[in-house]
Amino acid sequence: MSNTASGLPIGRGFLYLIVAGVAWGTAGAAASLAYRASDIGPVALSFWRCAAGLVLLLAVRLLRPGGARTAVSEPLRRKALRVGVTGVGLAVFQTAYFAAVESTGLAVATVVTLGAGPVLIALGARLTLGERLRSGGAVAVAGALAGLGVLTLGGEDAAVRPWGVLLALLSAAGYSVMTLLTRRWGRGGEVDAASTSVGAFAVTSLCLLPFALAEGLVPHTAEPVRLLWLLAYIAAVPTALAYGLYFAGAAVVRSATVSVIMLLEPVSAAVLAVALLGERLTLATVAGTLLLLGSVAGLAVAETRGAVEPEEEPALV
Repeated sequence: MSNTASGLPIGRGFLYLIVAGVAWGTAGAAASLAYRASDIGPVALSFWRCAAGLVLLLAVRLLRPGGARTAVSEPLRRKALRVGVTGVGLAVFQTAYFAAVESTGLAVATVVTLGAGPVLIALGARLTLGERLRSGGAVAVAGALAGLGVLTLGGEDAAVRPWGVLLALLSAAGYSVMTLLTRRWGRGGEVDAASTSVGAFAVTSLCLLPFALAEGLVPHTAEPVRLLWLLAYIAAVPTALAYGLYFAGAAVVRSATVSVIMLLEPVSAAVLAVALLGERLTLATVAGTLLLLGSVAGLAVAETRGAVEPEEEPALV
């Protein structure tokens, strides 16, 4: 299995993304339990998620051999631009999604955000990175989107509201920009995933802080220990760990493939909703999960066996 310019084998990058997608899916269940244990709002939760994740990543970098030093050489100006744009993209992605959920409901917001992501990324990757899927990859993307729709909308009484759809599209755009830029800079072998995660969380935390203050930064709860454990888990696993793996994997795996792998998030969330939150296992849950998993498996074969066409020179610099 070949290594990329950044030194990370594509197969390992694929595995990193799978773990990240599954970990992201656990955040929803943990957030639901946090909402039950307190009056914390979604923006405040997102802020604490990023701020605490930032602290954890900084601690890990300082404690590991070599401290905060990195072997990746990158001009300071370019690094600042990369970290700043990634952090803003992450803030837009998270905040617009939470607003879309509030406006048009969880089902529609999830379908539009995660469904538009692969389409926007595939288009952006073709225009800016010269990446093009063959028919097998296109079928896998279509299957993944169909699975997402069945999994999320199956059996739901979903209400589509235009403002909520626009917010979900804005969220998808933020996610797409974050993914495309991570991939673009990763092709030059100049992306340090740990540095990207730390910088992005710092920028995102600063962007979310005023909105979190307006919503209510410190929650009220009768179960402070339980809430702290939940917040610690959200900061450690679906944030610090998952985003570190995501930025590493997204730098070496094709952008459209990344976007489909991350659709494992609703699969993981659906499984936990049934197992931990007492939600009913439906035919739509099973069918959507199988479609998504089959599509991810198909893209894994395409990525590692060269079933996609060779990369062309980027159209835009």
